[in-house]
Amino acid sequence: MIKIHDLSKAYRTSDVETTALNHINLEVTAGEFIAIMGPSGCGKSTLLNIIGMLDSPDSGSYDFLGENVADYSERKLADIRKKNIGFIFQSFNLVDELTVAENVMLPLLYQDVAVAKRSQSVREVLERVGIAHRADHRPQQLSGGQQQRVAVARAVVTNPKLILADEPTGNLDTANGEEVLQLLNQLNGDGTTIVMVTHDQGHADHASRVVNMLDGRVLSENVVRMEQAIEARHVK
Repeated sequence: MIKIHDLSKAYRTSDVETTALNHINLEVTAGEFIAIMGPSGCGKSTLLNIIGMLDSPDSGSYDFLGENVADYSERKLADIRKKNIGFIFQSFNLVDELTVAENVMLPLLYQDVAVAKRSQSVREVLERVGIAHRADHRPQQLSGGQQQRVAVARAVVTNPKLILADEPTGNLDTANGEEVLQLLNQLNGDGTTIVMVTHDQGHADHASRVVNMLDGRVLSENVVRMEQAIEARHVK
C-alpha cells in the first residue's frame, strides 16, 4: 500500500533550517497495524502528515496504492486523500456547532454522497463505535472518550483503506484510551490498514509492527509476535 524511499523533509526560516525527516525508507502492507514511536521532535508526526498527504516531501519518493504521489498537486492529493484516508487526531477536531451525527457526516458531504445513503452510513458507524445514543448531542456535551469515539466514527464512515491516528489516546484517561485502542483493533481486524503515532509502549503493543524513530530517521523496526498482538487486543 505504502512505499517510501529516501524521503527527506526540512523546515526553513530566514535563520534556521531544521531537518524533520532524513532519508526515510518505509513500507506498509495493506492490512497492517503500524505504530510509529520516538521522542518529541523525532519526525514521527511529520512522517504521518506526509503519508496522509497533508504535507509534501522535499525529496525522495512516496508510492501510495502504486502511484508516486510525492510531486502531485494539492488538488490531486486532496482527491486521493478523501477517497482513501481517514484521520484521527489527539485533539478530536470536532466542530462544536454541529451535532455528533453532523460531525460524522462531514466526510460524506465532501464526497457528494446521496442524502439517504449519508444518513444510513452515519447511523451504522455510530452503532459500530457505540455512540449512537449521542447522535443529537454536541461535542461539548460528551466526555473525552465519547468525543474520540465520534472522531473514530468520522474517520471510518467513508470506509477508507487507511486510517492515520496521531496520538489518538493522548487526551484520554487509561480506560477511555484502551477503549479507543480496542476500536482500532476491531477496524484492523476488519481489514483496515492503520498507522498510529504514539509515545506509549503499551499502546504500541497493539500494533503488528513498531517503527522506532530518532532524529528524523528510522532507527529500528520490530515485528510484534502475532500471538502477542492478538493478546494485546483483548487485554483490559
